Amino acid sequence: MTRPLIGITTSDRKSRLAWFFDWLAVWRHGGRPLRLSPSRPVPRSLDGLIIGGGDDIEAHLYGGEVQLDVRVDPERDALELDLLERFIPSRCPVLGICRGAQLINVYMGGTLDSDIYTTYEGLKRRRTVLPRKTVDIVADSKLHRTLGVSWCRINSLHHQAVQDAGRGIEIVARDRDGLVQGIESREHDFLIGVQWHPEWLIFNRPQQRLIRALVDAAA
Repeated sequence: MTRPLIGITTSDRKSRLAWFFDWLAVWRHGGRPLRLSPSRPVPRSLDGLIIGGGDDIEAHLYGGEVQLDVRVDPERDALELDLLERFIPSRCPVLGICRGAQLINVYMGGTLDSDIYTTYEGLKRRRTVLPRKTVDIVADSKLHRTLGVSWCRINSLHHQAVQDAGRGIEIVARDRDGLVQGIESREHDFLIGVQWHPEWLIFNRPQQRLIRALVDAAA
């Protein structure tokens, strides 16, 4: 059986190690990963799409406050918004990871919190690829059915977060600090965003179910 082609967006400067985890997450569950970045050609068709993690999203795209001490990637913003414009209407399965979840929400007209550590005074900084944060998942949501658990431990590499949900978007997971950690579309068969990085949690069965579900939907 032919492996479904899964596009994975990255920046042009993403490290080989980080890309390896993206590649492995898709390949081990039967997909054919394809790296998409501003300098690379985009194929005419994809079976599935992952909007990956990375730099901050430009504030003007969601009406936020400009942060002078963060790194942005305008070319990547434009690429990913164009990909969502092309592939969401075709019912292509889409998974947003960290920045990707935020970008999906922005594309759907939602807003972001530009810096959670400014908004939530005293918020503990948990920047780690290890599962150190607890997330509660809304019962009977697509994310709940996909992961097969009502709560899970996740990693955390973000300082932006989803604030107001966009059109047709439901907030389906929050951490114990109240921050949005998972979103999904009511109007799309598979349009899910998670604020964490499941690709780094290679021995965590619920997180691997999420990647496998994307590949299965693409197949």
